[in-house]
Amino acid sequence: MSDLLAVASGFLVGLLSGVIGVGGGVLLVPLMVIGFRFSQHVAQGTSLVAIIPTSLVGAATHQRAGHVNLSAAAWMGMVGVAGALAGAELALHLHPLVLARLFGFFLVLSALRIWPWAKKGENQG
Repeated sequence: MSDLLAVASGFLVGLLSGVIGVGGGVLLVPLMVIGFRFSQHVAQGTSLVAIIPTSLVGAATHQRAGHVNLSAAAWMGMVGVAGALAGAELALHLHPLVLARLFGFFLVLSALRIWPWAKKGENQG
């Protein structure tokens, strides 16, 4: 993999994550699997490590603007550690095809949930 392509991908994913508010993994994992031909396990593991600095910068920026509920973030973070440990352990034992399908299913559900027509009747203001 070209270092320049990796740098450009990281910048693009960071920019899109900051603008549209998605976790970098939603963008990084498909990019690494499809674009760089990483295995699903390697793409997910690499994505998790790559997200750390971008998450910290994004969180700090939103904190400065007053857009963070620290209490909720602390609880989610503490409980999330246990979930991350359990999920990572489970992922390591899943067949790569099963893992890829689960990830794809998550992406489809996420897209359907946030698509504008899925929010009919809700106040958009």
